[in-house]
Amino acid sequence: MAAERTRKRKRDQEDAIAKIKKGKQTKKKDTKKKKQGSDDEDDEYDDLMDMYKKKKPLPGQLDFCELCNKRFTVTPYSKSGPEGGLICTPCGKEMAKDAKAQQKANKPVVRKARRKIESNRLDGATMRGAKTLQQLCIEKIAKHADDVEEFGDLPDPIMKRLSEIFSKKRAMKPNTMKLFLQPHLDTVAIEEAAYLETEDFDQIFAIVPNIKKLSLRNCCQFKDSTMDYMIEKAKQLTEVQLLGANLVCNDKWIDFFIARGPQLKALKLEWLDAAFDDQAVQALAEFCPHLERLKLERCKRIGVESIDAIARMQHLQHLTLRFCTEIPQERLINMITSVGANLRTLCLENFLDGQNEEPVDFVIEAIHNNCHHLSKLRFTENHECSDASYVSLFSDWNNPPLRYIDLNSTRDLDNVNPDGPDDYPIGLGSAGFTALMKHSASRLEYLDVSSCRHISHETFTSIFDGTKQYPNLREIQLSFCPVVDTQIVATIFRSCPNIKKVVTFGCFEVKDVVVPRGIVLIGAPRAQDQIEQYGDLVLDFQREALGELEKAMMVAAGA
Repeated sequence: MAAERTRKRKRDQEDAIAKIKKGKQTKKKDTKKKKQGSDDEDDEYDDLMDMYKKKKPLPGQLDFCELCNKRFTVTPYSKSGPEGGLICTPCGKEMAKDAKAQQKANKPVVRKARRKIESNRLDGATMRGAKTLQQLCIEKIAKHADDVEEFGDLPDPIMKRLSEIFSKKRAMKPNTMKLFLQPHLDTVAIEEAAYLETEDFDQIFAIVPNIKKLSLRNCCQFKDSTMDYMIEKAKQLTEVQLLGANLVCNDKWIDFFIARGPQLKALKLEWLDAAFDDQAVQALAEFCPHLERLKLERCKRIGVESIDAIARMQHLQHLTLRFCTEIPQERLINMITSVGANLRTLCLENFLDGQNEEPVDFVIEAIHNNCHHLSKLRFTENHECSDASYVSLFSDWNNPPLRYIDLNSTRDLDNVNPDGPDDYPIGLGSAGFTALMKHSASRLEYLDVSSCRHISHETFTSIFDGTKQYPNLREIQLSFCPVVDTQIVATIFRSCPNIKKVVTFGCFEVKDVVVPRGIVLIGAPRAQDQIEQYGDLVLDFQREALGELEKAMMVAAGA
């Protein structure tokens, strides 16, 4: 009987509300143009509605559930039903569950942002299509890094990939770093060590006593005490790479060279501001007689005396230098003359001599005369060597074809005359680029001529004409070469059958390029996104389309 009375009361309320709404709609039609009275009408309607509303029972009282009509005790957490009444706890849970499912169903699909896609391309992750099972597992582990207890016995390549992903996601912390430390390892590589403390670095040498290769980037808390502990525990250490270890004093570096110098074969140091001066480099040359690989970049306290010390390292095979001070060319030439015969890779970045106002080509000449076993050459950010010097370097050079060439930012810096002198171009120009490709095109895999703005459009089109083939070229950097346009990029695709990556930042003439399957084009602001195509028939049709596009552009250029 109580339920029947409740239903009758609800029907009466619904009839009264419907009558009020009908009267209000009729009144609105009569006063359609009188907008000022609308607020008063709404208030009057709300007052009438409140008169027919049933007062909700207070906590502790009994009420009937609006949905299941069961009797329950009201609490402060009792929820309201669809019609304004209260509902019991089980019905409230079901309603909340349904609401959550509905909200999830109505949630729009969040697509991967273009910025994220371009970030992965710049990192080299240009894989298209479905990810491999291995890649999915690695990403899942990185996502739940805090819940992983141990990796177990994983191969070194997978461990390295995991370390890279952990570092990129800023997940390399003291609790996760222990996952990469196992007693049987001989290599520890951490790409992002900014979150690690001094005690964490000590654990590396305590847990991995047989470590031979150590690579730490952004190791801000690597201190003198850590260096002492490394000297004591890591007795088999042969390769060291540290970036940002600014809390190690100069004397500790010398102590390390004295203790581990006879077995040290590789040393790579970057971004050192407070210590590591010429005295440390001299100790390196004296106590590390078997050093084969040396990399010193942006170490602000080293200068001319360090160049003289490096000249005494007769077993060097790989040399990378980037100084923050000006170095006289005669000192640099003396170093190249002394160690150039055994070098396999040579990287000289931003080496300038402020005393010379005219182009001086003696450094390039020293490389030509003394380096005959190079496979990699990087000579960048130079505005003192002329195009003629690069022609002489690659002409009749008694050196096998290079695999890796980086000559970016070798150009004239005169803002008044950006095209350079009329009689000779400064930096890598058309003649030098032609000589480079003639010498090394057969084995060249990586080429960087970014910001070499003295290479003409005719030179690019003659080298990449669609018929000449460069089978080993996989990556080419053409950024800020203003003459590069759609035609040049299209013919690069035809001349380089194994090309994987083309970078064209600042090349605003690159417009609607059809990018073949498996190739990524980065930096073209108006180019199409990467197109993934399947089947040999589609590829043949695409090659024909590229050929027709090239012919049409040549006809338009001739007209």
